[in-house]
Amino acid sequence: MRTIAEINEKIRRRQAVVWTVEELKARVQTIGVGQAAKEVDVVTTGTFEPMESSGAILNLGHTDPPINIRQCWLDGVPAYSGFGAVDLYLGATQMSDFGGMADGGDGGELRDRGGGHVIADLVAGKTVHLRAIGQVSDCYSRASFETTITRNTINQFYLFNPRNLYQNFIVGVNGGDRLLHTYLGPLQPHLGNAVYSNPGAISPLLNDPDLELIGIGTRIFLGGGVGYVAWEGTQHFPLQKRLPNRTPIGPAATLALIGDAKQMQARWVRGCFFKSYGPSLMLGVGIPLPVLHEEVVARCAVQDHELAAPIMDFSIPRRVRPTFGLVSYAQLKSGRITIEGKSVRVAPLASIYLSRQVALELKQWITSGKFTLTEAVAPISMERSFLAQEQWGTRISLE
Repeated sequence: MRTIAEINEKIRRRQAVVWTVEELKARVQTIGVGQAAKEVDVVTTGTFEPMESSGAILNLGHTDPPINIRQCWLDGVPAYSGFGAVDLYLGATQMSDFGGMADGGDGGELRDRGGGHVIADLVAGKTVHLRAIGQVSDCYSRASFETTITRNTINQFYLFNPRNLYQNFIVGVNGGDRLLHTYLGPLQPHLGNAVYSNPGAISPLLNDPDLELIGIGTRIFLGGGVGYVAWEGTQHFPLQKRLPNRTPIGPAATLALIGDAKQMQARWVRGCFFKSYGPSLMLGVGIPLPVLHEEVVARCAVQDHELAAPIMDFSIPRRVRPTFGLVSYAQLKSGRITIEGKSVRVAPLASIYLSRQVALELKQWITSGKFTLTEAVAPISMERSFLAQEQWGTRISLE
């Protein structure tokens, strides 16, 4: 029906019809897939959720005399410095290292902070303290350096996230007899609560289940700025079992994302902390889906009751945990699910409201002509198996 080039021409003329994915789902209910496909050019999706496999690359610029940084702390959080004299990588889940604090204090004020908070502060234009120790050589004679930086006083500052946008995930519960602190937050004993992280039918990858529209080079909304799909994400597992509508029944595809953090907005990049687990980064990500043919609309019309996630028991500390079966996202969003006859309250980690706002803001970018679509330069593999590690180095496949 359409090409990306044709859609981009309509965007430039501000004639493109753009619907959020929720608007599309509602319109399909009244006018059908075929008519909706004739009317709409682009569908916008979005999510705002913790994405712990995220981080930032920073280039500080050279000092005088020069320093070859081999240890570095940003507001007391260690940054990796093993790939360039003044290049750093700051991981979102890196914990504060109290020994790296310049004031020599006990670090109490940083206890619930980590890399995600430092990244968010830099995005917000705040000042960050830097302390570095160098490896002295004939090229780099400086042994240490201390200063403050902002996003405007360093060269490059961009997010490079190895794993974002899980295509579906799990529901966490606790069938044991003590409180558990997990990457989903606290799980109460005796099935006291359940937590899920994916926003369901508005989530980007659930509306393009076979990644036919999303590939390497796809332009996206990342943290309130423009980003791109850089590669498949770590733990990418597209061979996950799938329903007849092609959506997976558990963690499946993931994407590696990249984008200029200097252009991002504080609203969409926020540090967070999970008690007794660690820091992370709340991130807004939106992906536009070009309506190239009718099947695109058919895929995007999927509803929460047609999507399912596995209920996993975190009280069993194993790689493969027992499950209590599958539950639909419609049930999850009702606030209560039933597990073995017990009514269990449910809460999402993702902000459904802000996920909707991401899709809406991306829609506004496109309708105003400021954001056009890109052709993927290569597809994301849909044949990648998932390998795990054993104690003696033996690998097994979880296909």
